[in-house]
Amino acid sequence: MRDQLEFLKTVKPFDLLPEEVLQGVAELLQEVTYTKESILYLQDVSKMRGVDIIVEGEYEAFFYDSEQNKRLIAHYNSGYCYGGSSILLNRKKSIRTVIAKKGTVVYTLHRKEFIALCQAYEGFFHYFTADYGRKMLDEEYAHFVRPTSAAAENYIAADQLYSRRIETVEPREIVACSVDTPIHEAAKIMVWHKISCLFVKNEQDTIIGYVTDLTLRNNVVAQQVDVNRPVQEVMDQPIIFINNQAYVYEAILLMFQTHARYILIEKNDAYTGFISRNKLLGSLAQSPFMFIQSVKLSRSVQELRQKWQKVPSIVYQLLNRGVKSEIVNQVITTVSDTIAVRVIEGVIQEMGPPPARFVFMVLGSEGRQEQTLKTDQDNAIIYEDKANEQREIVREYFLNFAALVSERLDHIGFSFCEGGFMAKNPKWTHSLSHWKRNYQTWLEESDPEAVLKVATFFDCRYLYGEMAIMDELKAFLHEELKTPHHRFLHRMAENALQYEPPLTFFNNIRTFSKGSQQVFNLKKTMSPIVDLVRAYALKNRIFKTNTGERLEALTAQGVFTQKEQMELLQAYYYLMGMRLKKQAFQIIDDKTEPDNYIDPKSLTKIEQVTLKEIFKVISDFQTKIKVGFMNLLY
Repeated sequence: MRDQLEFLKTVKPFDLLPEEVLQGVAELLQEVTYTKESILYLQDVSKMRGVDIIVEGEYEAFFYDSEQNKRLIAHYNSGYCYGGSSILLNRKKSIRTVIAKKGTVVYTLHRKEFIALCQAYEGFFHYFTADYGRKMLDEEYAHFVRPTSAAAENYIAADQLYSRRIETVEPREIVACSVDTPIHEAAKIMVWHKISCLFVKNEQDTIIGYVTDLTLRNNVVAQQVDVNRPVQEVMDQPIIFINNQAYVYEAILLMFQTHARYILIEKNDAYTGFISRNKLLGSLAQSPFMFIQSVKLSRSVQELRQKWQKVPSIVYQLLNRGVKSEIVNQVITTVSDTIAVRVIEGVIQEMGPPPARFVFMVLGSEGRQEQTLKTDQDNAIIYEDKANEQREIVREYFLNFAALVSERLDHIGFSFCEGGFMAKNPKWTHSLSHWKRNYQTWLEESDPEAVLKVATFFDCRYLYGEMAIMDELKAFLHEELKTPHHRFLHRMAENALQYEPPLTFFNNIRTFSKGSQQVFNLKKTMSPIVDLVRAYALKNRIFKTNTGERLEALTAQGVFTQKEQMELLQAYYYLMGMRLKKQAFQIIDDKTEPDNYIDPKSLTKIEQVTLKEIFKVISDFQTKIKVGFMNLLY
């Protein structure tokens, strides 16, 4: 076993793994010797049992063309790992035909253990996806890689979606007019250039809005606006842009989240072009994002319910293909957001226009964009302040509105919040001034209940309505937090210390009985990270809601080192991936309600070792928060 360990240290990408993990891997390797030349795998036919690490001898890999000629022959020797890309990106089937030469010795690692390593260590995972991407740049290689035909995995056919950058997408040229251009002239420019999106620039040559075919229909024709008026009066806003180094999936998610149909591409602080949502989605006919588009087009509550029931299957497929859990979280959240917006729009259509401007916000894990498949409703409403004689009418409308929205979401599959943090609860539907008083009171009281409320509502995120109302509330809270609130921060730090990682003195995973199993709670294991990062975000007045984004902002401010940031991120999203996969399996295979419990005996040795390391990371950061917060009262 010692020899296997030393050998693994020389093999890419196993050399990226910690030594204690390599020790566990070495124990799992199976040695195979080929005493004669043997055909091991047939391209796109043979299912990979695992990855093969060549110790001695040689693998010959190639494609057969239609006349059974060998094409693109490659020879691999000692230290090469074959099969990673096949497992991750080709439905576990060998991409090429492989022959082992006589006398070849290999170590085989089962694919279950291999996938576990990919999910736990991002660099390890990206080694195989990057290698696959480089090979696919060769047109001849790409020609022979046969596309998948498995209907069961349709939603994740476009693996390149998660590694392809925006800079690889051909942008469209920006055509713009000035703010004082008459509407009819703007329409003529669109006809002349054969475009469906015309951007609008101000006197400083900065793009401040845009006009589309829908703009002309909704803002001009339907409103009977004089076409001689300046285009600035009818243009749409805001401008949405993304850096050219961002990934394609990030652009699509951003467009769904902002309801944008066009997005500008930014490079070196300048816009270089734009792309449309239809163009991005057109090449992804079976991706999760086309599924999101189908959710957006759903017309009934029953149809939305059916869409939500398909999400566990998509989640399971994505995770099985090694897609990072933070991406999966974003997919779940975007589907959830899209469903909620469709419900809200339907209720408004039934009840009539709201009597006041308002914002519908989501809280908790949904607010943080970290939803799992065991999810309930956490939401609230803020509406603008009105004169005394209108207050009761406004309040009655929004309480009735919230009740209808909550009932429909419950029917779709988002259960009522047991803690009552829902807009249908009169406590959480109020005017802007009332919400400001709420935050002020909670910060001053600093009791456990007040801390819970701030923790819940600090994770709030805009979903529907007037963003400006939420911006005003956050600006108010920003000012409030300039005043030291030592007692409050002390109480919040205590929250992050309530749950200790389930690790015994003898380095075993501490469990409790649930039925016939000994389990631990994954959600509670993750909560110290969420609570710790939230406490630091509040202290430093960072108003991002996602745990990963908060960590990034805190690191930029010097609160955490790069190493600490990466340790926390890897720990959090490893646990998240494990939690999502368990829940999806319960829904799909067991036909039971998902939960957050897991039996350590159901985990591989590698998973158990990784968990123990994660528990140590959490424990170390709890020590950090003790030093950083617990002395605030003294």
